[in-house]
Amino acid sequence: MAVWSLWSLLLWEALLPFIVTGAQVQGQVGGSALLVAERPPGFQIREAIWRSLWPSEELLATFFRGSLETLYHSRFLGRAQLHSNLSLELRPLKSGDSGNFSVLLVDKEGRAWTQTLQLKVYGAVPRPVVQVFTAVSGDAQPPKTCQVFLSCWAPNISDITYSWRREGTIDLDTKPGGLFMDGQVLSVSLGPGDKGVAYSCIVSNPVSWDLATVTPWESCHHQAAPGMASYKDVLLVVVPVLLLVILAGLSAWHWGPCSGTKKKDVGAGEVAPETENPLV
Repeated sequence: MAVWSLWSLLLWEALLPFIVTGAQVQGQVGGSALLVAERPPGFQIREAIWRSLWPSEELLATFFRGSLETLYHSRFLGRAQLHSNLSLELRPLKSGDSGNFSVLLVDKEGRAWTQTLQLKVYGAVPRPVVQVFTAVSGDAQPPKTCQVFLSCWAPNISDITYSWRREGTIDLDTKPGGLFMDGQVLSVSLGPGDKGVAYSCIVSNPVSWDLATVTPWESCHHQAAPGMASYKDVLLVVVPVLLLVILAGLSAWHWGPCSGTKKKDVGAGEVAPETENPLV
């Protein structure tokens, strides 16, 4: 009888498609998501069925004759709970649980109501990594001004947003020219009065966020310190020397086999000339 009722519900959905779409639910990996079954005013539910529509079509939960059932073979087996208000809870969430879902409701008068929902599961945002690149202007020590590029990166994550904050203020209020690569790189100009100024890179997605903070003037001071070379100075010395070593190696390899005296091959019927014995 339960099987016949299930097929009846699916037939109702095909013949009377009163569908409400557009609901979106967000969840975090390891957390839970609640798919709420909304209904019109005065709609007294007699039967209900929850399904996964995409990426695969699967039966998840049903409500027949006052009985709740979730023991259906699907990727959510053991992770789906149907509440008394017919809302479906999924937990713990996995990264592959994103997709489209539908709930079909039938009232006591035989009217059908279908609602579709979209679930998007996000991973927790890891702590970002901030690198500081500097360019000192002026020959005086300490430097007068320092142009700083702050590069922010969050590993192994997608669907994230980058933003910057100057600590002690609410917003960064950065000019459009100071941000590059969708906000991953920030360019600021610092002076001696900015020694204690810190900048934070904030990475976020719809369910989580994290940040990393740096004090960039310290890098300006280190780069300008006596006896310390910047990365540009190192490259100017290392790259030419490395090229000379490579060219020398190639030259030795090319001319090495060609050096020395070649021996003449002795053909068939020819007698190799005798060499004189220096002792004779």
